[in-house]
Amino acid sequence: MMCVLMGVRDRHRLARACDLGLAMQLTNIARDVGEDARLGRIYLPLDWFADAGLDPAAFLRAPAASPEIRAMTNRLLREADRLYQRSEPGIAALPLSCRPGIFAARTIYGGIGGVIRTQGCDSITRRAVTGKARKIGWLATSGLRAAFSLVQPTMATLYGKPCAEVAFLVDTAAHDSNKFSRSDTLINALARLRAQDMARRDRHLGLDRRSA
Repeated sequence: MMCVLMGVRDRHRLARACDLGLAMQLTNIARDVGEDARLGRIYLPLDWFADAGLDPAAFLRAPAASPEIRAMTNRLLREADRLYQRSEPGIAALPLSCRPGIFAARTIYGGIGGVIRTQGCDSITRRAVTGKARKIGWLATSGLRAAFSLVQPTMATLYGKPCAEVAFLVDTAAHDSNKFSRSDTLINALARLRAQDMARRDRHLGLDRRSA
C-alpha cells in the first residue's frame, strides 16, 4: 500500500514490497506468540501444531515455551529472513527519498528477529526488546545502505514472482496504474481484501452449517 502512495506501480517493485510486508508480519507473529496466546489467539499455522503433536487448545490454556513452540517460532523467522532478502532489490529501486526509511524498517524488524533468536526463540516468557543505542546503529546502517543503493547493480531477485497470497494486490495496483489515482487504487485494493475476507467467512459458515 505504501508503494502506491510513493507512486510506485510496476509489478516487480510491488512484489518485493509485499515480500517486505509479509516478512515484517511474520516477525510480529514470532515476537508475540506468548502475548497472543494469553489473549486466546494463535497465529502460528495449525498444521504445524498437528505435525508436532500439540493441541492448540491446550497451548492456549497453558502457553509454554516448549521445544516444539520454539521450533515453530524459529521456522517463522527463517521464512521472514528469506522474504527480507527477497525484498531488498525492491527497496533499492524505490524513489531515493523513500529508501532510508524503508531500509530502516527492514533492518529494525530483521533485528527484532535476531533478538528473538538470542533468547532461544522463547516468545512466551520473554518479549524481544531493542534498546535505543541498537536502533540508532540500525538507522545509521540503513542510511548507508540507501546511499550504497545508488551504485549497486540491480539484483535478479527483483524480478521474482510475488507470493501467491498477495499476488492479487500486485495485480490490482499494477493493473490500475494507468486508470486510477493513488487513492483510487488503494481503495480498490482494500475493497478486494474485504471481499476475499467475506468470501472466506461465508465458506467457513457454510462448512459449519453442513457439519452441524
